[in-house]
Parts: sequence; structure tokens; C-alpha cells
Amino acid sequence: MNAASPETRYATPFAVLGIVTDGAVVTGVRYLPRQTAARAPHDRAAERACREIERYLDDPAYVFQVPYRLEGTAFQRRVWREIEKLFPIKTITYGDLARRIGSAARAVGGACGTNPVPLFVPCHRVLAASGGLGGFMGGKDAFPLSVKRWLLRHEGLLDTTH
Repeated sequence: MNAASPETRYATPFAVLGIVTDGAVVTGVRYLPRQTAARAPHDRAAERACREIERYLDDPAYVFQVPYRLEGTAFQRRVWREIEKLFPIKTITYGDLARRIGSAARAVGGACGTNPVPLFVPCHRVLAASGGLGGFMGGKDAFPLSVKRWLLRHEGLLDTTH
């Protein structure tokens, strides 16, 4: 994300979403703790992203149409393009996704952890082979996993016992 770009901060039930745009497309999304202060949308692209997030919160099967840019290595972009195919709501394991693209599960996990626009590219739907959550946002810390758990429950992909 461009540090000079203003960041919209949109409060949701699971996190505050830090949304960065270049004025035309979303270039970055960060999951921030819920106590982070909200900030109004700074341009039309951010306004549209917020409206679409509202639609997703009302309907977990909503398919995002907001334009975004995926910047990363060729490998990362290949992983993210596969994750984009998880619409309507579906999950996949790190290993199965790796087999689809001829790679390794750990490398897929690394690409998921660097996804610049999570939620729009739903890396939270990539799970461990055991059926567990695996990691999220580059690790297995409590906050990121609580976000992943909330999103999967919202989408009906995780029961309340996890």
C-alpha cells in the first residue's frame, strides 16, 4: 500500500477495514482491531468499497464487483486468481490449491498472507488439510484467526464449535 494514500477506515462486526485506493481502484485492505477509529471514505472508489462491504454483511453470498489492483509476484498473482474463483461461497485447502497450480501448500500460504485486498480476494476461504483454520494474515495470532473465524461463520462455512 502506498503510505501517502489516505486510508478509509470502515467499521464492521469483525474488524475495522483499512481501505486504500488510488482514486479509481482499491489497492489495499487491512484488517484492523475493532477499537480502531473509523475514517470516512476519501474518494468514490472507497465509497463504493464500503457500499459493497455493507452488501456482503447483509448477504454473505454477495459477489464483490469493486475494482481492485493485485500487485505482487507472478506466483502470488496466480494464487490470488485461483482464490478469486472461490465464488460463490466455497473453500479449498492450501494443498488442493497448490496442486491446482503445481506448487506447494506452504508457498500458497505465503501468498495468501501477502494478499493486498483480503475479503475482495477471499483468502479466508483457504483452510488447512485437517479442516482447521490454518493461518491468516501471515500468522496464527488470535486477532487474525478471530477475523477468519467470523468470516467463515458469516458465510456458513464454519460451525459455531470452531
